[in-house]
Amino acid sequence: MHEAAQGACEILEIDPLYVANEGKLVAFVASADAERVLDSMRNHILGVEAGIVGEVVAEHPGMVLMKTAVGGTRMLDTMFGEQLPRIC
Repeated sequence: MHEAAQGACEILEIDPLYVANEGKLVAFVASADAERVLDSMRNHILGVEAGIVGEVVAEHPGMVLMKTAVGGTRMLDTMFGEQLPRIC
């Protein structure tokens, strides 16, 4: 996440994981193809900042877990309601 966006979320006390962010792509790709796909994405002007952010594992079916900045683990759950009104 860009430092400016992170700072804005902190000031506004909102969780950036639940803010609308149109124009982004999350792709699930076989691990054997991940680096090749990432290289292709980075070679496009709109994908220069593309990166691998996670992996699907058998240990946690149906769950999304993330590592926090302080080294813990957090479950990413469905948000009920909206933090910000949609403008589109």
